[in-house]
Amino acid sequence: MDIQLKRGLLDICVLAAIKNKASYGYKIIKDMKPYIELSESTLYTILKRLETANMLTVHTAEHGGRLRKYYHITPKGLERIDFFKNEWKEIMSIYRFITKEDVADE
Repeated sequence: MDIQLKRGLLDICVLAAIKNKASYGYKIIKDMKPYIELSESTLYTILKRLETANMLTVHTAEHGGRLRKYYHITPKGLERIDFFKNEWKEIMSIYRFITKEDVADE
């Protein structure tokens, strides 16, 4: 898969993982695991990129005697998910066009 495409998809997946509720790194990885494997180093790179792009905010809170960073999606992050959904409809339309001959050959 094209690295830029994969990078964009991973960004959307991380935003979707925190769409309904703020979360922290380990839980984000755990929530995504049934769908996609993601290393901690990759996740934290994505989180930093999304924070820089103002698509999420970070706050620190104590949990079990340790500080934990919680990530919360911003309106800009929600807009990015909606934009992706609309883009995906177009991509699927193109995919159906490309594969229509495959279906006809079956």
